[in-house]
Amino acid sequence: MPQHRHFIIHKPWGFLSQFINNQTKRKKKLLGELYDFPEGTMAIGRLDYASEGILFLTTDGKISQEIRSNKFEKEYFVQVDGMITKEAIEKLKNGVEIGFEGKKYTTKPCKAFAIDDPKFPLRSQKIRDERHGPTSWVSVIVREGKFRQVRKMTAAVGYPTLRLIRVRIGDIKLRNLEVGKVIEVDGFV
Repeated sequence: MPQHRHFIIHKPWGFLSQFINNQTKRKKKLLGELYDFPEGTMAIGRLDYASEGILFLTTDGKISQEIRSNKFEKEYFVQVDGMITKEAIEKLKNGVEIGFEGKKYTTKPCKAFAIDDPKFPLRSQKIRDERHGPTSWVSVIVREGKFRQVRKMTAAVGYPTLRLIRVRIGDIKLRNLEVGKVIEVDGFV
C-alpha cells in the first residue's frame, strides 16, 4: 500500500486551492504551479482566490475529512474596512446571520478579538490606500467552515473584509513560511 504524503503551503493571493481549472474564459493560477505535488494530492478545505495563508494538502482523504471537521480551530487574521468596534467583535463571538446555500444561517459562537497590524508582506495586488479611510485587523477563530464564512461574518457586522489570511489550523501555525512556499511533513495530527 503506498505511503500517503502531506504538505503545508503558504497559499498566495490570486491562486485557486485546486489543481484543475474548470473555467474556460480566464486562466487562473493553480497550486500545481508552486510545487510538483504527487498525483492524488488534494487541498484540505479551501482558501478562495483572494484569501491567503496556511493550507494543508494530502493524498489521504480520511485525514482531509477529519481536519475539515469541527475538531480543529481555524484562525484568520482579517483586515477590515473601518475601525472595528467592541460591539461588532461581540456580535462575531456570539454568532451572526449570514447567507449560505440560499438560506439564512447563524454562525456558531467563535473567538474574536482586535489585533495590531500583523505586518504581513504586501500582496501582489494592492488592497487600497489611506484616502479611502482607516482599516483595522481582527483575529477570528472558528471551528466550522462554511463557504466564505469569515468574509460574510465581518460584512454582517458592518466591516467588510479587505484581506484575509489563515494563520493557524489546529496547533499548526503559518509562522514564517514564505508566501508560495511548500513544505512536506509527516502528518498533521
